[in-house]
Amino acid sequence: MRRHFYSKVFFFYSLFSVILFVIYVSRTIGNQSYNLSDSEEMLKSTFESKSDASSIYILEWTSPYTEPFAFLGHGHEGFKKRGCRYTNCYITSDRSYLKDITKFDVVIFHGPEINKKKDMANMPAIRSPHQKFVFVSMESSHNYPVCSNKFDNYFNWTWTYRLDSDARLGYIYVTDINGTVIGPKKIMHWLRYEDMLPVDVAFKEKLKTKSKAAAWFVSNCDDQSGRMKIALKIKTELEKYNLQLDIYGKCGPFSCPRFNRSECDRKIAETYYFYLAFENSFSEDYVTEKLLHALQNNAVPVVYGAANYSRFMPNGIYLNAMELGVERLVAKMNNLINNPEIYAEYFRWKNHYEYRFTNEDDSAHNEYCGLCALMNDVAKMKEITVVKKFRQWWDNPDLCKHLDLKF
Repeated sequence: MRRHFYSKVFFFYSLFSVILFVIYVSRTIGNQSYNLSDSEEMLKSTFESKSDASSIYILEWTSPYTEPFAFLGHGHEGFKKRGCRYTNCYITSDRSYLKDITKFDVVIFHGPEINKKKDMANMPAIRSPHQKFVFVSMESSHNYPVCSNKFDNYFNWTWTYRLDSDARLGYIYVTDINGTVIGPKKIMHWLRYEDMLPVDVAFKEKLKTKSKAAAWFVSNCDDQSGRMKIALKIKTELEKYNLQLDIYGKCGPFSCPRFNRSECDRKIAETYYFYLAFENSFSEDYVTEKLLHALQNNAVPVVYGAANYSRFMPNGIYLNAMELGVERLVAKMNNLINNPEIYAEYFRWKNHYEYRFTNEDDSAHNEYCGLCALMNDVAKMKEITVVKKFRQWWDNPDLCKHLDLKF
């Protein structure tokens, strides 16, 4: 009987111990589950802190190492370094950064890297309605045409040198005498020549050091515009008047190293009446820094390009080689050189305007800052827009006839 009694006691004791053990294990597992949940919350919190809700995420779909993407920097740094008003734009070329490309606010595409048939296969397969797809190019459409209708109704915005781009990526800008940016724009309201103040005596004295007709600094001798052929015709025509065109760089016998820009500028200012601001290709609004070599160094620019130059300069301060033709152009150059009072009047604009490069150190006029500012325009970001006929907008109508790509 006693053995039977002890057997029962042992049985109940064992059962009780098992129950206690089960309760303990359950609580331990519960605590472990709670701790795991805490870890997940920590990870989620960490990710959310990286993915700041105020940030605007911009994916570089094409190479981050080509201009202008190379100058955007990574993350927020490019905008902070420039002292931009808005610094919450976040740049990355990592397509998996947000796990899903449709999560990015903006996707930017470098035009020269997507204009071939093979490039279309590498474009995003999906997109979300809130995203802005942006076409980007500092290069002219003449050099990098898009000879396909595949991009019609594809891009929401454009960021290029074109004056009708959603965000401009140009080379120069012009201010009034108070430093307010007034252009370039498609419609400019310049002062009339007769309303400009006359050139003063001191400035006229500066012009008296000039002794040669024209200079041209150039390194690309074979381009779409055929400017070398025109320049050589001008050179030949000038020689009839005992005048000369000095060609500097790889395409001519004269040299002035690029690293010594101040010395090259001094040569233009002191020696030459004219400077050839010849573009390497023909595209609407494609006007590069070449124009400033003349305007910033007291030389009259001789322009050659497809732009409407009245969007960039008032009439009466430049000569247009395409409009005049070689013979009339050179005759006018010769006439101005022989009439210093008339030549000096081409600089009346200096009393009213100033021309500058788009400056990396000037956040107010920096076009990288301008891009981030556009993306912080809530109304613009919410607005649903698309470039319906992109090919027609970007390309010269006849440009792709011999390049037409059926894809």
